[in-house]
Amino acid sequence: MVKIGILGYGNIGKGTEIAVSATDDMELVAVFTRRNPETVTILTPDVPVVSVNDIENWKDKIDVLVLCGGSATDLPVQTPEYAKYFNVIDSFDTHAKIPQHFANVDKAAKESGHIGMISVGWDPGLFSLNRVYANAILPDGKDYTFWGKGVSQGHSDAVRRIKGVKNAKQYTIPVESALEAVRSGNNPELSTRDKHIRECFVVLEDGADAQQVEKDIKEMPNYFADYNTIVHFIDEEEFAANHSGMAHGGFVFRSGRTGLNKENKHIIEYSIKLDSNPEFTTSVIIAYARAIKRMYDEGHKGCKTVFDIPPAYLCTQSSDELLAKFL
Repeated sequence: MVKIGILGYGNIGKGTEIAVSATDDMELVAVFTRRNPETVTILTPDVPVVSVNDIENWKDKIDVLVLCGGSATDLPVQTPEYAKYFNVIDSFDTHAKIPQHFANVDKAAKESGHIGMISVGWDPGLFSLNRVYANAILPDGKDYTFWGKGVSQGHSDAVRRIKGVKNAKQYTIPVESALEAVRSGNNPELSTRDKHIRECFVVLEDGADAQQVEKDIKEMPNYFADYNTIVHFIDEEEFAANHSGMAHGGFVFRSGRTGLNKENKHIIEYSIKLDSNPEFTTSVIIAYARAIKRMYDEGHKGCKTVFDIPPAYLCTQSSDELLAKFL
């Protein structure tokens, strides 16, 4: 059995717990929290909730620690820190900062002899794989990625961390005309702003400056500065009634040409539609946690991404079963 630990018990932490419970080869060993452990109730019976201050005492009891914090401030610190003691996996999704995050985690993991896997989920993650495969197959072409319509966990978390924000949800919405232009195979030139709208629903703290909060959201680099962003301020009652869901989805395209005269157009389209973004994301994470344990047992160390993992390592089936059922 692969022994799993969870650090952080928000949406991703709960999703990870559910994903582990659906497997036959994994068990949840402990949930670690920055809160008072006595205030955190989890779903799995007889699994302890432990203060993060005591996490080092568990370093020989856990095969893979799943880091469930946010990409804005938690994971850049937590992933290299806990790679000193555990094999770790995160869902870091600030695309522009992935190379820097990789370097930091790689250094810590190699020094400790562990594996630190970063940026696991559906984007980055599954969409990243599709972009790589499609580029290899259609070298003469263009890539397009659209997200939504749905709730972005990373962007919502980033808004909630702004001073004066009590709660928030951010919806990523593809621009339909841009989506159809890509499907036509005409390889349009689209800026970041052309492809998506970001819509935020925000509950303010008492006395917060709405104008300043809106400015802080719209000017946030790597999250909102490059997009047309709409900010709505609502009360807690409306937020609870209309913004409690976590649906999401998206599309990855590669539009390319083949032929001596480039006369033949081809479009690769991969899409997902999710009722629960965190539960799907953590299902991906847990499959890769299985792979981390296998690779660690083989002597691998350092930082890994989805590009480094053989697909067979994600599965519980044997090689013969994979050949017979999927190939």
